[in-house]
Amino acid sequence: MLGASGNVGTSVLAALESEPGVSSIVGVARRMPERRPGKTEWLTADVSRSDLGEIFSGADAVVHLAWLFQPTHDAVATWNTNVIGSIRVFRAAARAGVSVLVHASSVGAYSPGPKDRPVDEGWPTHGWPNAAYSREKSYVERVLDTFERDHPGIRTVRMRPGFIFKAEAATEQRRLFGGPLLSKRVIRPGTIPMVPDMPGLRFQAVHAADAAEAFRLALIKPVAGAFNLAADPVIDAAVLSDVLQARRVSVPPALLRTAVAAGWHLRLIPAPPGLLELLLRTPIMDVTRAREELGWQPRRSGIDALREALEGMRRGASGGTPPLAPDEGVGGRIRDLVRGIGTRP
Repeated sequence: MLGASGNVGTSVLAALESEPGVSSIVGVARRMPERRPGKTEWLTADVSRSDLGEIFSGADAVVHLAWLFQPTHDAVATWNTNVIGSIRVFRAAARAGVSVLVHASSVGAYSPGPKDRPVDEGWPTHGWPNAAYSREKSYVERVLDTFERDHPGIRTVRMRPGFIFKAEAATEQRRLFGGPLLSKRVIRPGTIPMVPDMPGLRFQAVHAADAAEAFRLALIKPVAGAFNLAADPVIDAAVLSDVLQARRVSVPPALLRTAVAAGWHLRLIPAPPGLLELLLRTPIMDVTRAREELGWQPRRSGIDALREALEGMRRGASGGTPPLAPDEGVGGRIRDLVRGIGTRP
């Protein structure tokens, strides 16, 4: 499993550790983690340049979760890891003769779509061109189209989850999207003064453990193709207002985008403005196929997952892997500011 030390990877490991049909797991990460699950052997590798053939030799299945969100100011770096790296993973899996390939795609691969009704897995996956994350997820979907055509003997599954949250990943997500200037002390009910209420602010979330269960089911059941993953309910400005105990204020999307763009260009926040545009344009997903063909049923609501993430940010929750490392405090934030927010992986 590639990307085994991240938000989703650690949860998928936990799900597979308890699966009787799985006898051994090879967890692949760029940096060696501390946690040592019972069935898991850890290997360090970089999908953009390491020899993956030896890692995949003898494997029955490959689960591809590796993805680089930063540096957001270096599109070539993320492209080399996310797109070229994925191509290298798929080719190595085919050469190794694996029987199953499960790839973590995303709601971000979808073309702009409706917010007032759900769309199924047949909705176009051309992404949103202003967001590197979306362009890369969309491109990899096209690569998989060719892969499935050329390798019909490999059962290929694409997971398209919404926002994935859990407490252990909260500090990482604050670093990735909020940056060092977003203090965990600020993220408390009643301390954020307002929630922007604007068209398009409707999205779906799922707890990492529930997403991991879908990956486990995809490995052990004879399914193929794409699966949307999200928990009810849809999260909008009203839900955010209730969770954060903040009042809703009507804000023109262009104004918020300008503010995000200014913060990103000034290296004050790591999230580029294209991600905000993507959030406002991604469709609401229908998860009927995952429920009926996988037998998947999320145990936690999207609001529960969001609340857990916010609480995790407030208390500095972390996991036992480098991506899920704890907050480094003031010293770490100063180093991030000096290095340049959003300029390094």
